[in-house]
Amino acid sequence: MKTTILTGLFAATLSLTFAQTPTNLESTLETLDVKTGKRMVILKEPRHFEAPNWSRDGKFFIINADGKLEKVSTNGKKQGVIPTGIADRLNNDHGLTFDGKTLIVSHNDPQVTKGAKSRIYTLPAEGGTPKLITEKAPSYWHGVSPDGKTLVYCAERDGAWDVYSISSEGGEEKRLTDAQGLDDGPEYSYDGMWIYFNSNRSGRMHLYRMRPDGSQQEQLTNDAFDNWFGHPSPDGKWLAYISYLEDQKGQHPFGKDVKLRLMNLETREIKDLTDVFYGGQGTINVPSWSPDGRKIAFVTYRKL
Repeated sequence: MKTTILTGLFAATLSLTFAQTPTNLESTLETLDVKTGKRMVILKEPRHFEAPNWSRDGKFFIINADGKLEKVSTNGKKQGVIPTGIADRLNNDHGLTFDGKTLIVSHNDPQVTKGAKSRIYTLPAEGGTPKLITEKAPSYWHGVSPDGKTLVYCAERDGAWDVYSISSEGGEEKRLTDAQGLDDGPEYSYDGMWIYFNSNRSGRMHLYRMRPDGSQQEQLTNDAFDNWFGHPSPDGKWLAYISYLEDQKGQHPFGKDVKLRLMNLETREIKDLTDVFYGGQGTINVPSWSPDGRKIAFVTYRKL
């Protein structure tokens, strides 16, 4: 029963994320130096955009807005829309392979006739014709192995939300988690040894990690926050993530009090990276570390 209720709520949240874009809103793309705490505004506009990826060469960001992907330089210059062909209803689960050559997107595919429609496609980083990777829906991309051969994602199958992997060429998917509740946000470490993810299997949303084959699953956080989307640093020493101040009952909604936090993966010590701000869904869903591991990119919001 718990899984059934969770599935309904989560599916509704994902659907609303794309279908009902917030209005009367200001979005701000920022970077934050994790050592000094210095924040820098890159782009601030009176519209809704989400989920920055930092390019692998460090020269630009990718954000999504109105179902499309846009490039923004590190000095805030808008560089246009990335052509994604038939994949023109993109949600905020997107990113690049480690070599920067391939773009991975989650497309709310109108070819899917029942339920949540998101399926995963790949295409050249500069844009082009998308290739369908996951036949089944819904599938929401979150991570790629360092060698580019494997994608990991959150998917609902038979009423259960779990982490899956699949070849970057497509084919048969492999289920990596089977705990009751929601498992989401899988992301590979830069050395390929771990997959970090979040799960509310304990009754609250916390961060976990596991080996790429799904073994050695271990819980990393255990506090009063709702912790989502752990992003490991390039040097493997840190985990940046977003914390909701209150229990969200298996959802990650927009428009809540949140803050960014940082875990030392050796000592498991945690510190706040930001004060509380207005954000949530769209703030830091996908990989967003700078290539040199000094900064993270994220989006804050303000009601107008």
